[in-house]
Amino acid sequence: MYRENRLRKNEEFQEVFKKGKSIANRQFVVYFMEKKDQDSFRVGVSVSKKMGNAVTRNRIRRYIKEAIRARTDEMKPSYDVIVICRLPAVELEYAEFRDSLYHCLRKAKLFTTSKKQGNIS
Repeated sequence: MYRENRLRKNEEFQEVFKKGKSIANRQFVVYFMEKKDQDSFRVGVSVSKKMGNAVTRNRIRRYIKEAIRARTDEMKPSYDVIVICRLPAVELEYAEFRDSLYHCLRKAKLFTTSKKQGNIS
């Protein structure tokens, strides 16, 4: 993910938590808020220490960022998004992890297209 696509400050996170909406499944909680004055979407990632050691937490962050980076062109602009990882996500392989994250993002209607990623039949 590019620097301009990141939420970094605590104030930015708190604004999305307080004013935004949320969607969840077993593995993720996604908070999102539209900001009309923004040109591109921004993403923040939160992974609790309950997930495991630093190596595990960083791997999860990399998975989330890579999954979003792969579909950057399909994300709706002018949204702030926060992805919070839940404990069951630690046990998933990357493909299942990615599909679960995309499921949440689709439920939140954050993709411009409804194209499904994953198994092609």
